[in-house]
Amino acid sequence: MAINRNRPAAGCAALASVTPLPAAPIPPHPEEPVSEPSLSAGETTTPLLTDTIGDDFDRTVARVGTNDALIDLASGRRWTYEELRRDVDAVARGLLADGVAQGDRVAVWAPNRPEWTILQYATAKIGAVLVTVNPAYRARELQYVLTQAQVSILVAVTAHATSDYAAMIEEVRGDCPDLRRVVFMDTDDWAAVAQAGEAVSAEQLATRSAELTADDAINIQYTSGTTGFPKGATLSHRNILNNGYFVGELCHYTERDRVCIPVPFYHCFGMVMGNLACTSHGAAMVIPGPSFDPAAVLRAVTAERCTSLYGVPTMFIAVLAALDGAGDDGAADHDLGSLRTGIMAGSPCPTEVMKQVIEVLGMTEVSIAYGMTETSPVSLQTRSDDTLEQRVSTVGRVGPHLEVKIVDPVTGETVPHGEPGELCTRGYSVMLGYWNNPEKTAEAIDDDRWMHTGDIGVMDDDGYVAVTGRIKDMVIRGGENIYPREIEEFLYTHPDILDAQVVGVPDAKYGEELLACVRLRDGATTLTADDLREFCRGQLAHYKIPRYVEVLDEFPMTVTGKVRKIELRERFAR
Repeated sequence: MAINRNRPAAGCAALASVTPLPAAPIPPHPEEPVSEPSLSAGETTTPLLTDTIGDDFDRTVARVGTNDALIDLASGRRWTYEELRRDVDAVARGLLADGVAQGDRVAVWAPNRPEWTILQYATAKIGAVLVTVNPAYRARELQYVLTQAQVSILVAVTAHATSDYAAMIEEVRGDCPDLRRVVFMDTDDWAAVAQAGEAVSAEQLATRSAELTADDAINIQYTSGTTGFPKGATLSHRNILNNGYFVGELCHYTERDRVCIPVPFYHCFGMVMGNLACTSHGAAMVIPGPSFDPAAVLRAVTAERCTSLYGVPTMFIAVLAALDGAGDDGAADHDLGSLRTGIMAGSPCPTEVMKQVIEVLGMTEVSIAYGMTETSPVSLQTRSDDTLEQRVSTVGRVGPHLEVKIVDPVTGETVPHGEPGELCTRGYSVMLGYWNNPEKTAEAIDDDRWMHTGDIGVMDDDGYVAVTGRIKDMVIRGGENIYPREIEEFLYTHPDILDAQVVGVPDAKYGEELLACVRLRDGATTLTADDLREFCRGQLAHYKIPRYVEVLDEFPMTVTGKVRKIELRERFAR
């Protein structure tokens, strides 16, 4: 907000008739400190990896081949690194036998399971582009992805939860002209791929792998757009291998770490920050279940002595509730003493939740990470030696070999420290572009290769960035710009509130009014708008106090655990 420094002091006209005192010497006026621009670059001491994913994986196998690599709690199956390479290479040779060429698109549509991970590394070894399909997609969305990416082979499960994948595939198959084969993981199809690979030698696989470069496209991930069809962020070996590696470096991963990965593989959080962070360090990947279940997470951490746990804030909230005995199996007796670190990302982290993760779960080195699919994903991350305040109030500092800046979203000028603006990032992690969509690519990445995130950030003098919301989530009430994140953080301090989401709803007088959607803790019976306003009074500016309150049993979620605020706005707009 601009300040008018030239306005006269109140009452100066009345003082004009007073006889002035003799002038006193005027002390020198110190110059006001000029704030630095909100621009920060990461350290470059550790060099970027220049290998392909396959070469990096093979080097890890050579180093720690007999160590645990992949454990699936649901099926009881487990692989050492040598065993995992054997199965990865078998599937890679099978795809070669089927005629998959470098750059061909192979899609995967399944929840978390070992075959997903095996396919990830098999496609990387032959240069096929893995198209990761959201497990929550319906037939129409599936058809769009298969057609837009020109997918030739789809690897899927026949069904999961209430979704009949086989039926949906059959429904759209005739409308996908490039789709020539469907392989179901949970039938004999999967074994047949490996068996076909027996006709392809290890030398032939090595020859294909040697033809690949780190800058080749290797992955297409479709962003969950709120309007229109999703866009396919196209990522290279260089993009995602380095991002996984440096995320692991900042978590201090070694071959002794065991990472519990309940976040979905189809998203960067699972396949990059999870799988690639592990394999680039020789750590073990632990799959607690095909989809998120807090009780299964607690069992996995206990049984496998996991040192690290991943999740979005809503997942950690659920795990904490289960640990309190609120889960179906009353999980109060689980031993979580092995936990050291982990990553919380995907959406803003409530301060109170972060404190409980550190104090209750014992994750003293837990890291907050910020990113987006288009940046592979992580741009900012807290460090293990950061203060508690830095870890609960910011998303950390810029990662190695990356740059971030905060700009005025209208002028594009870099704003000073402490001023809000749009967060932008640049470096090795920025995607190659949106698949077959140059117009949208040009809208997101400017001529200087800065990726414009659409998020509102504030950088402090030490380079730490607080993300205060999405530009599109900002509520304008009577001309006041309101960022819901600030209000949500305060609502988390209410003793009866387990989770809170604040959105704007239409209002005839002010344009928009604030609605607080809350989930209550066990034992709390109700919470009225009057109750909440009384709690906020004197703690928040009057225009930031929600006018409406809706108590919900659950929030609408994406498969990655993000709350669908747009659905909340639409549901309660009237």
